[in-house]
Amino acid sequence: MRTRAARPFVWLGVLTLLVLVARSLAYALSTPTDLSGRLEGSAGGPRLVVVTLTSLGLAVALSGAVVWIAALGVRERCRLRPERRSPRLQLRRLALRGLALWAGSSLAFALLESYLHWRAGIGFHGLFCLLGPVHRNVVPLLAALALVAASLAEAGQHLLAWMRATVRELLRSRLAATRPLVFAPSPRVIPALARLAQRPRPRAPPLPA
Repeated sequence: MRTRAARPFVWLGVLTLLVLVARSLAYALSTPTDLSGRLEGSAGGPRLVVVTLTSLGLAVALSGAVVWIAALGVRERCRLRPERRSPRLQLRRLALRGLALWAGSSLAFALLESYLHWRAGIGFHGLFCLLGPVHRNVVPLLAALALVAASLAEAGQHLLAWMRATVRELLRSRLAATRPLVFAPSPRVIPALARLAQRPRPRAPPLPA
């Protein structure tokens, strides 16, 4: 119960971390260089297509490696006990969780930047903050970070499910070892015992007169 109650706060912390990391990366990528300042006087940095392909490519590679290592570890451990049912990766849950983190972090980033813009006196821009020249790279960055976070969560949950199954099996075997042994005769033995009980007992020799 405590774990379920604390789960929303954990995801809120993940969203906050995604927004802060993406904001730092977006500002670092949009910083004008000396050459771009002399030539155009506008925001420089990598193009949006380059940032999108690079960030998403790295995120897919890192996420695939994390999930593969977790699945490989659980599968190798389960080979030692073939009778044990191994947990399965929920790739659909991973995808839905990544999309939810991307949408939530994008909305949170837009609200944060709009509030900062309003405090600075340049107006409240809302979702248009995601399309501006300064924050043009934040959408693919948030998508990449959300995919990595969802993969880490799925890998951790996969390992946790295997650990829980192992602990339950150990507790079950320990309880079975501590139970007292109860003799239960087979159905074939019960009629034989009944016949022996019904047989007449031998009489004692007569007493001498």
